[in-house]
Amino acid sequence: MSKISKEEVANLAKLARLDLAESELDEYAKQLEIILDSVAKVGEVDTKNIQPMSHATGAVNIFRIDETKPSLNRDEILKSAPASEEDKFKVPRILDEE
Repeated sequence: MSKISKEEVANLAKLARLDLAESELDEYAKQLEIILDSVAKVGEVDTKNIQPMSHATGAVNIFRIDETKPSLNRDEILKSAPASEEDKFKVPRILDEE
């Protein structure tokens, strides 16, 4: 198991712009060690006889034909909304600009 120091965790947190408390550094160090060990195990798998692939299923260009289907009634949908205006949903303003 590779040992990750509290300083390394603090540096990673700083780079990720995370504000971690001193008490959290040890716990995150343990979690990062587990993650890195798992990644190392994946790297140990012998893949020399495995063909490279981009998709696990091998399926290519699986598209469906677009079909028009009945839709919900606009008036019924708007009735279920908390607020509507001119056949549209009305939502609270989040910006101060007009």
